[in-house]
Amino acid sequence: MPKVSNKWPRPSQSSLQRRVLRHPGRIWVLLILGSLTLNLVMIALLASLYEGEGTPGCKAERSILVAEEKKSVVAAPQQQSTAEELVSAEEISVSSTSGKRPASKDAIINLDHGDPTMFESFWKEMGEHGDIIIPGWQAMSYFSDVTNLCWFLEPEFASEVRRLHNLVGNAVADGHFIIVGTGSTQLFQAALYALSPPDAPEPMSVVSAVPYYSSYPAVTDYLQSGLYRWAGDASMFDGDAYIELVCSPNNPDGSIREAVLKSRNGKTIHDLAYYWPQYTPITDAADHDIMLFTVSKSTGHAGTRLGWALVKDKNVAKRMIKFIELNTIGVSKDSQLRAAKILKAVSDGYELPVSQNNHRLFDFGRQLLSIRWQKLEEAVKASDIFSLPDFPLALCKFTGEKTGTYPAFAWLKCEKEEVEDCEDFLRKHNILTRSGRHFGVEPKYVRISMLDRDETFHLFIERLSMLHH
Repeated sequence: MPKVSNKWPRPSQSSLQRRVLRHPGRIWVLLILGSLTLNLVMIALLASLYEGEGTPGCKAERSILVAEEKKSVVAAPQQQSTAEELVSAEEISVSSTSGKRPASKDAIINLDHGDPTMFESFWKEMGEHGDIIIPGWQAMSYFSDVTNLCWFLEPEFASEVRRLHNLVGNAVADGHFIIVGTGSTQLFQAALYALSPPDAPEPMSVVSAVPYYSSYPAVTDYLQSGLYRWAGDASMFDGDAYIELVCSPNNPDGSIREAVLKSRNGKTIHDLAYYWPQYTPITDAADHDIMLFTVSKSTGHAGTRLGWALVKDKNVAKRMIKFIELNTIGVSKDSQLRAAKILKAVSDGYELPVSQNNHRLFDFGRQLLSIRWQKLEEAVKASDIFSLPDFPLALCKFTGEKTGTYPAFAWLKCEKEEVEDCEDFLRKHNILTRSGRHFGVEPKYVRISMLDRDETFHLFIERLSMLHH
């Protein structure tokens, strides 16, 4: 007898096609059911991954997560990175505590950023003197003043910039072109572009003496430009062609700086963001080729995102303007109009009779910072494990008196032998700071913002006073 196979005969391709055409509805039902099943499985998997997010053990700072994520990117085998590049890639992460008031006595105190919220109380007292209403039809055009080299510069803002510098005496505005930018960071990038020869055989070296502002390396190398590159500590640089960044008063340590290098082919950018009477005595009117200023540190309006440069050379000014034109097609007119009103209110406080405006920003800032520095120095002395730089008194030409230096940041060193990383040590006490590694020095140093709101600063001093041997 013939054997009977227990296997089903395989249908041919043509028979399958006939079945699909005969029962199309069944096929679509099966496809939809399959898709729904796959979606349910994926939802279940995702739910299991995020299940622990609300638990205490998973409430890590977002900045730490961002840093870890960036570490994995930097560590990719495509190219080797130096330790300095690793630091630059990890720094300045926004965390869930950035810009917030501490919710309780045990809350995390975030003093990593120089967020100038201590000036809020002053501007609340100013009332309508600092207010501005911009009608819906105003400032709609790209162009501000086409007769000006910087065609997107609002004339009102330019006028108040010159007025304020003449009042304070911290910089020579006459004989300089005013260039407005989206914060001094954009102006810094524009200056690098303007000073770097387009046909040079290799990128221009960008340097600054340690401790340098932590954003200099990151911003310089961010676009991996072929025009310029970060080359580190100016005092260790050996070369003839360079761009030296001079921050004075210096961020992070508050010291008064001058250029370290001198060369016929060298260029210098002076970052004078903190050269205002609330931070340091005004000893002379700065008169450099390129000087950078910012509304955020002069008046406290960091959110306005506005800065300005005073530039001597017309060709350099043209190239800086071209960079901003290509980068952002100018600068917000709304921000310029608001900043013009703010600068006007500051100057009015010193030039108008007291009956019309008795609010003096620089007096307010200097008095508050002097009190804060006194409290910090007392807490540091009591702890016996930290140290701070010393600042001599100097004659301030703005006030006509000998005044102290009250930097926007405290450059704190941990003297405790068993503590190698001061940032990590303070983080364990819920105090977030910025490590000296980001400024080109050892991690025994940290930078701490002195510009936060009163409640944040007082809680910081209270917590710091509890740390001792």
